[in-house]
Amino acid sequence: MKFTDSPTIELQVRSAHLSIHQDNGSMHVGTSVWPCSLVLVKFAERWSPLTSSSSSSTPNPYAHLLDFSNKRAVELGCGCGLASMGLFLLGLNDVVLTDIAPVMPALKHNLKRNKPSLHNKTLKTAQLYWTNPAQINALKPPFDVVIATDVVYIEESVASLVAAMEALVSDNGVVLLGYQLRSPEADRLFWELCARVFAIEKIPHEDLHPEYAYEEADVFVLRKK
Repeated sequence: MKFTDSPTIELQVRSAHLSIHQDNGSMHVGTSVWPCSLVLVKFAERWSPLTSSSSSSTPNPYAHLLDFSNKRAVELGCGCGLASMGLFLLGLNDVVLTDIAPVMPALKHNLKRNKPSLHNKTLKTAQLYWTNPAQINALKPPFDVVIATDVVYIEESVASLVAAMEALVSDNGVVLLGYQLRSPEADRLFWELCARVFAIEKIPHEDLHPEYAYEEADVFVLRKK
């Protein structure tokens, strides 16, 4: 089920306003906005060092995780680009957005549409098929942060996805994963393969943004073992 059939998705991130145009009639799932991208961005906004009050008596358990200064990042299966745009507004200034060729027009349209909200910066994009080692190497890994939201839904693509995450993230880096169960078969295989490579941390639901804590959606942090 898609998040909404509305032609546009609006999201406020700090003082900026993102407006994402989606095409629910497309044959490609990447031209629609799926909920985990919003969940991840609003979790990051809640705990970002840019938004958290330093005078608060409660320590921020995610301050280090979400300190994006001087970090290189890549998003896998970025679709319309909402997750990377949101995290860019939270300090992730060096990020490349990747997806397959048929999704690129929708991605570039939305980046152009939101350029004023992105401080007039043109975010980097690259075509990436997870099965293509040359395209992975062309991105010049490793990255400090790998972003992926709502990318596990086809069992046949799971092995290449996990391999791409492993190849792209640095030994000390993190995968920020927005996740919702889409296919039981893909889900089982994904977590089986991830457990071989990554230490898996699930963000407690109460730590998500209260207005974006959808019951079915979770945020995970993956680090290489």
